[in-house]
Order: sequence, then structure tokens, then C-alpha cells
Amino acid sequence: MDAARRALLSTGTHPMEPAEVSACVGTDAAGWARFAAHWDDLAPDPYAAESGTVRMRRYGTFALTRDGRLTPRPHDAFVQPEASNPMYVGVDRHFEPLTDAFTADPLLASLIRLLGRVASCLEDRDEWQVKVHPFRVFASAGQDGQPTPEGRHRDGVTLVTSLLIGRENASGGASSVYGADGEHLLTTTLDEPGSLLLGDDRRTLHEVSPIRPLAPERPARRDVLVTTLLPPG
Repeated sequence: MDAARRALLSTGTHPMEPAEVSACVGTDAAGWARFAAHWDDLAPDPYAAESGTVRMRRYGTFALTRDGRLTPRPHDAFVQPEASNPMYVGVDRHFEPLTDAFTADPLLASLIRLLGRVASCLEDRDEWQVKVHPFRVFASAGQDGQPTPEGRHRDGVTLVTSLLIGRENASGGASSVYGADGEHLLTTTLDEPGSLLLGDDRRTLHEVSPIRPLAPERPARRDVLVTTLLPPG
């Protein structure tokens, strides 16, 4: 945790190894496998389909207080602010809500509280708004999977995070982070459940390279949980 905070303050990004994340949230391989089952209950993303990407997702928001109290917020459209995602600035995107089972999973709460402790080094807040996006991206021999069809972008938040849940028959999917001036800061491939990439979204941009099938006769998939923290309102 201390290393993650120092890195965020100095360079703006930091990858956490699965063993570190598992220790922080109190889980193991069996816990990650149980959590991953929620990704089988995602819904099609019609906006990604417009650019030819086969992507499944859901969306939900929470309020997280300084003392770790986590409260689901009413479901609403997902809107990104100016100077963030170039494809969808100011566009109301409507996604299916998180399932009750996903919202109630204790591992989700532990993960969000972990991120709240990390974010406290960036801003001193009594409360955070937390946006939760479980994603599944598919690829086939004739169609790359695009985790970030918008390319290099920021999300318009304080802390942006990407947690690998699972990947199957997939090559590619490298996550790259850049400074606001375009300086390359880091490239890493999240390849083991529990791998976590943290970013100070106020001063970095990020993108993920396409995925392709290792064995072309079978589809590839990449499952991640993108969670962002920003001030309320």
C-alpha cells in the first residue's frame, strides 16, 4: 500500500501484483474464481458495438465514506466530462445495472475500500463517488477485441483502476500509461487474476492494446473490473 501511494504521487501510476492485492482484500485463488462468475452475467454494450467491438458490461455507482461505509447509489446514465474520453464526451450512455449478487459480493466491497485508502493520498476526502464497470471483451480470428476503442484517453476522475479478473486464449491486452505531455510512463500486461493497475487520472492518460486469439479456431476473451473514484457531484 505504501509503495502504491508513493508511486502514484511520484509518477502517477503503479501496478500491484496479485499477491499484494489478495493480501490487502483478504482473498485467495478460490475467492477470485468465485468473484469471476459474475462476469458470466454481463449484458451487451451497444455503444462499443457501433465501432465493431464485441463487449459485455454492466455499470453501477456507490458512495464511499472516509470510515469505509459503502452505499449503493440510484442507477443512472454514465456520462463522461469534458477533456476525457474523446468518443463519448457529454453523451448519456445507458448500461444495465450491476446485479444484486455482484453488488452484495463481499470481495467487491473489500476492493472498493482498498481503492479508497489508495485514493486518500491523492485527495483528502470525507466521501468518494465510486463508479464500477465490469467488462468482458471478445476477439475472434477475424475480429480483434478492443478494450479501449476510444484509444488513449482519461476518464475525468481522480483515481482510475483496472483489475484483471480473467483472460482465456488471448494475446495482447497490454495496458499503457502516459503523462499529460505524452511521455510514456508504463506498459504492463495484466495476465493473472488480481493484477491491478492504478492511475492518477488527473495527470495521466491510458489505453489498452487489442486482444487476439492465441488459437484462432477459438474465441479470446479478457475480463476486467474498471473502478474509478472521484469527488461527489
